Amino acid sequence: MSTELTPAIVTECKAKLLDTKIQLLSQIKDQRADLANRQFSGDEGDLSSQAVDETQLYIRNRRARERLLEVELALARIEQGIYGICEETHQPIELDRILAIPWTRLSIEGAELREAMGNQRSS
Repeated sequence: MSTELTPAIVTECKAKLLDTKIQLLSQIKDQRADLANRQFSGDEGDLSSQAVDETQLYIRNRRARERLLEVELALARIEQGIYGICEETHQPIELDRILAIPWTRLSIEGAELREAMGNQRSS
C-alpha cells in the first residue's frame, strides 16, 4: 500500500466523512426527538432514573455534535487542499491513521505533543 495521500484516498476519505455525517445527523435528530417526547412520572426512584437517562442522552448528543463538527472541519480541509496535514507538526498524517479516523487533525506525533502540552498545563 502507498504511504502517500493520493487523490483516490482523499476521495475515499471524503466518502467516509459524508457517510459519517449522515449517520451523525440522523443520530442527533433521533436523540432530539427522544428528548422532546420524554415525560417524567412515577416515584422518586423512577424520576431519578429518568433524570440519569436524560443526562446520558444529553452526553451522547453532545458527543455526536462534537464529532459532527470534526467531520465538517475535515470536509472543509479537503476543500481547502490541506487535508491530511497535522495541525501540530505540519507534517503529513500517517495514512493508516487517516483511513481509520478520516476526521483526525493530528498525526500520532502531533497527538502526543498536544497531550504532553496539556499535561504540562495541568501540572
